[in-house]
Parts: sequence; C-alpha cells; structure tokens
Amino acid sequence: MLPGVYTAQKKDGTTYYRSSITYSGKHISLGSFSSEEDASLAYRQADALFHDFSLTLDSFTLSESPLAFGKWVMILNYRDNGLYIKTPIYLQKRFFYYYFAPDDYLTFDIEDLFYYSTRTISRRGGHLFVADYGMQVNILSRYGIKNYAVPGRDYRFVNGNNKDFRYENIEIINRFHGVFQKEKNGRRYYETKIHENGDLIVGRYETEIEAAIAYNKAASVLIQKGYDKNFPANYIEELDAAKYKEIYRQVAISPRITNYTLRSE
Repeated sequence: MLPGVYTAQKKDGTTYYRSSITYSGKHISLGSFSSEEDASLAYRQADALFHDFSLTLDSFTLSESPLAFGKWVMILNYRDNGLYIKTPIYLQKRFFYYYFAPDDYLTFDIEDLFYYSTRTISRRGGHLFVADYGMQVNILSRYGIKNYAVPGRDYRFVNGNNKDFRYENIEIINRFHGVFQKEKNGRRYYETKIHENGDLIVGRYETEIEAAIAYNKAASVLIQKGYDKNFPANYIEELDAAKYKEIYRQVAISPRITNYTLRSE
C-alpha cells in the first residue's frame, strides 16, 4: 500500500481508499477516494503543503488538486499558525477568515473563533446558518439581529462589506419589533408600527425604548379587543420592572389603536 493510504469497506462490502497524514503529532484525515492512486496523490499534496512554504491559499487550483479547498485551508492554517481547526478557518492576528472558496470568505473577530471552529456555516437563500443544538441558527442572531431584519433598514455593515462580520462593522439600527429609526430635518425619532390588516402607526417617540414599549402596549390593546395574533414581545433588558411599568403607563399610543374595532370574518 502506498504511503498514507489504507483501505476501508462500505456496508455493501465495496472497498475504497482513505488517506491521512501525521504532522507535529496530529493525525489528520484527508478524505475518501475511489482508487489507491488518488488517495496517494492527496497524501503527497498534503505533505507538500506542510513543508513547502511557497505554497499558499493563492496556489490552489481546483482542476489540479486532489484535496478539497477546505482541506487546504485547514492544513495551511495548522502549518502557519500552529492550530489545527476542523472548519476552513485561516487565522490572522485579531480576526480570522472563514472560507467557502479562494475568493469567497467571511471575516470574524477572534472572539468568535471557538464558536465557528466547532460549527460549519451553510448558505441558503442568501442567509447564513449554523447547526446549533440540532437547530439551524442564522448567524445574524449572534449580533441581536432578528430573522425578519432588513439590511440597510434594520442593520448595516459600516464599511459596506456584507461579508465582514466583525462586531465593529455591524451597526444595529432597529433592534425592536415594530420600531423604525427615522430622521427629519436633522432630528432623529422612532416610529412604531403594528400589523393588523395592514400597518397601523402606533406613534412617534423620542427614544427607542419608549417606541418598543409602545409596541407592547398596542399589542396588549389589540389582544384585549379579541385579536388573536401572537404578537412578538419586545424585551427591554436594561429596564427593571418598576421603570418598565412607569413608561408603559405613561407612553401614548394612537387613538386608532385604542379605538380599533376588530373586523368580522
């Protein structure tokens, strides 16, 4: 058997070939292959990546590589940074890249390294997910961004790069249900809307907290009137119960809400 290659069997008894390499005491699986020759090519390429420092991520060519690009990233990161990570991460000093392809990657703060070194990022319909405790979780939720949030309206990437997920690059504009930051004549205010047979304006408020509590108050009024929609609640962690109740009691909502009559089916 060629170096780095060993055989294995599928459940139906078919023989296939696996390849692995050991570097700095770490045993690394390189994958499964249909022939001994292909498995050996993968081993030889991995060996070259570990020992030939002229080889970088820019050297990757899909048509000529027996190893997937993700394996290149893992191997070169281990070679250059001394840390083996099972996801396609390449470390920088204070951040890291998570690669999908040579010119397709996300940027994260180093504080997120443990999270993404143990979870694979998937893409579906323009959204980015990880499997977390058996659930698919949108990675934007780590920043307090809701699933229904609209980029440019509810949050934005400060430097314009929507693949740069460093915390300093993500600005949350609207963090509460039904609350929208507005500006007129240089003055910022917050408008609250609630959806019932179309959007109803609850009111306009000086602060985001007042606007969020106004949404909760409007939802309570509609529910008391018989509307059975499960309105999402706004949780304001920075307020204690007494302060929340005070604002709730004082905050005004539109007469269109207080006088609202539920439409009959």
